[in-house]
Amino acid sequence: MADDIEETLLGGPLRYTRKEVEALAGVSDDFARRIWRALGFPVPPDDEVAFTDGDVAALAEIREVLSHDLVDEATVLQLVRAVGQTMGRLASWLGDVWLQRLGALPLDEPSATDLVTAALAATEELRPSFERLLLHGWRRQLAAAGMRATASTATARADPAAGIAHLAVGFADVVSFTRLSRSLDGDALAAFVERFESAATEIVAECGGRVVKTLGDEVFFVASDPSAAAEIGLRTAERFNEDPEAPKVRVGLAYGEVIQRLGDVFGTPVNLAARLTATAYPGTVLTDPALPAALLADTYDTTPL
Repeated sequence: MADDIEETLLGGPLRYTRKEVEALAGVSDDFARRIWRALGFPVPPDDEVAFTDGDVAALAEIREVLSHDLVDEATVLQLVRAVGQTMGRLASWLGDVWLQRLGALPLDEPSATDLVTAALAATEELRPSFERLLLHGWRRQLAAAGMRATASTATARADPAAGIAHLAVGFADVVSFTRLSRSLDGDALAAFVERFESAATEIVAECGGRVVKTLGDEVFFVASDPSAAAEIGLRTAERFNEDPEAPKVRVGLAYGEVIQRLGDVFGTPVNLAARLTATAYPGTVLTDPALPAALLADTYDTTPL
């Protein structure tokens, strides 16, 4: 089964040791070790056959990228780390979805091996479509990131090269999530978390914001427009206030200068929004003074006569 998984999902059999891959790709042992670790994998022993032709091609591609004037090893390692973390979560997410879907089908008492075999067959059949979707999604997100950087530059209050921007930031948090997790079984809790994350991310997208990350019982989002952040907060709290059987959601918002780095957002407004979220009453939105001031500035022309 392990051999089937690797050969199916890696696009070919394991052929090479780490030393052989490094020699074929033309990269140093030290750099290759850092690449594997940045991807989130342990470095295998020298004599273990653990790599495919695809691994050779990927390392060779990295070596070619390094020949570009704008790319150095530090940049490559940052990008590889981002790929490892993002794709690791995506792979786990997709694996869970597949197994849940297959487990719900009317099969005659399927074993774990049967489910994995069926998941592999379905993955191989749909893999080309998923890969095209993944590439297109990445391009769309890259274009959106470029537009955000352009808009930030136009405000004259941001420095995209340094990752500095003025943003509204917010957290949407499920109230009493620990108690909820103790009262529900695993399937019911997973269903609620999925419903919460789905509703919150949908609202953020509709209002023109961006989800930075989800933490199970909490969604961290940003918006360049303060009014969009306010709308996100109000609509998210209202969505769960309307459901008497669902726990309440509270939202904390703040506005100011933040640092954007490797897909994450840091700074005083982020810390303040997190504290406001913990302070807000269930089903309400609590903001710092800077956010309503920014809303008023957008509403009224405050330029002196």
